[in-house]
Amino acid sequence: MNYYSTNNKNLKVSFKDAVLKGLAEDGGLFMPESIPELNKNFIQNLNTFSFQEMAFTIAKNFIDDEIEEDQLEKIIYDSINFDAPLVKLDENFFILELFHGPSLAFKDFGARFMARVFSHFNKDNYKELVILVATSGDTGSAVANGFYEAEGIKVVILYPSGKISDIQEKQITTLGKNIIALEIEGTFDDCQHLVKKAFVDTELKTKMNLSSANSINIARLIPQSFYYVNAIKQLGVTNKKIVFSVPSGNFGNLTAGLFAKKMGLNIERFIAAVNRNNVFTEYIETGKLEPRPSVKTLSNAMDVGNPSNFSRILELYENNHDQIKKDIYSKSFNDEQTILAIKEVYKNFNYIIDPHGAVGYLAVKEFAKDYGNEFNIIILETAHPAKFSETIENILGIDIKTPERLKKYQSREKHSIKISNEYDKLKDYLITVE
Repeated sequence: MNYYSTNNKNLKVSFKDAVLKGLAEDGGLFMPESIPELNKNFIQNLNTFSFQEMAFTIAKNFIDDEIEEDQLEKIIYDSINFDAPLVKLDENFFILELFHGPSLAFKDFGARFMARVFSHFNKDNYKELVILVATSGDTGSAVANGFYEAEGIKVVILYPSGKISDIQEKQITTLGKNIIALEIEGTFDDCQHLVKKAFVDTELKTKMNLSSANSINIARLIPQSFYYVNAIKQLGVTNKKIVFSVPSGNFGNLTAGLFAKKMGLNIERFIAAVNRNNVFTEYIETGKLEPRPSVKTLSNAMDVGNPSNFSRILELYENNHDQIKKDIYSKSFNDEQTILAIKEVYKNFNYIIDPHGAVGYLAVKEFAKDYGNEFNIIILETAHPAKFSETIENILGIDIKTPERLKKYQSREKHSIKISNEYDKLKDYLITVE
């Protein structure tokens, strides 16, 4: 399987090179030459496979023989060692809980898989691998935990100062060792811009062995497709069409779902649920994407004004806006609506949903108004509500129980390095730290 740049289909590399480079030399994102279809017999008999067995089958199709089967199987079983249960709220409405990993966010799937793939590919390299990643919250905590103490790998995480939750910041800034936290004076888009600029800086790349753990890296998307398959397995036989509601920021999660659909899964449609950072919703309505600076919201992991994976969505649909609109429905919501949704879900279903999932719930309600209720709709709940405990406790007037793996961070001391959002400042630091 070769991977090409979204900026140039003639620029092709192996899976290994796509992973280690992170971003193509021309600034494009890597895409597989084709989305491998799953065997129909496999899809029809999902209930006979474990989560790990399904994940291994999918990963094998994307990686071919670049990782030996026994090694790939070990990577899968080491990284996907927690569940993603489907919770039924009523006959048509389900929550896919993706927060049962170490950092309590869906990005544990991608981060843990990537860490082991990176270690496998870098094991014979004498030069330290530096992972550069931008985060609006959960990516940073998942990557920090996934790569913590990984041999031969240093992780530099850029996060926007004052724009992520306290516990997310603690998860990023208190580990130390091979994890370095850079607190950027700006927005997530500034962080993302700095990372992308570093990857096309020829001088920097000659001095450092640099890669990325953001969803710009194809190795993040492949494992995120696993839980779509697992969700359909758990749903079982149904005569209703299946719709996924995906809280969306950088659109890696949604793109992974589109991969799953292209693999042959019986998915009718996707709902791209976004907050006030609604450039994609506007694209669905108008056919034009007009990036702009992101604004801070309660659902901070979705505070993205220029979603990177948009270029991958265009590639999947060959720039056909009509086809994209046919498969993706999108609505945006503000913080006031998000607060009301958290209250409504708790009142109607006795379920505590986080702000991101609440946006997904709001989009489902709008979808039902337009298309009716004759669907099985699955909302991706991307983070444990305890990661936003102060917000949710204020909204619901209840105490949120903090899982033990979050509690351990609360008493730790934050260690971050604050720098401006000027690229030269980042470059100077990276050269020094290297």
